[in-house]
Amino acid sequence: MSSLSAKASIIRLRTSPQKLNLVAAVIRNMKVSEALVQLTFSPKRIAYDVKKCLQSAIANAENNMGLDIDSLIVSSATVGRSIVMKRFRARARGRGAKITKPFSNLYITVSEREER
Repeated sequence: MSSLSAKASIIRLRTSPQKLNLVAAVIRNMKVSEALVQLTFSPKRIAYDVKKCLQSAIANAENNMGLDIDSLIVSSATVGRSIVMKRFRARARGRGAKITKPFSNLYITVSEREER
């Protein structure tokens, strides 16, 4: 891999890390043009936010690093756990149930691929 790379991240995405990782695994080690097409037509709800993060990383590579967009690949797409909101749901006979609403962090790195 080239030493020049650009990063973008989104913290506190309102989805579980498991669901986010399903989408992130699709675009790992893929050319950015192909990854954008995959995310555009993905049926997953969170694919829209992953696409925004990828577009931000591409813009960072072009404007801040001066990299060529056509030779970029998604070198890493990392998913991490964030906070978990805890809620309460009233149930029958005076009982209650705990509801957890997980959040995730997404980190995308794009870099130029080596020509062979």
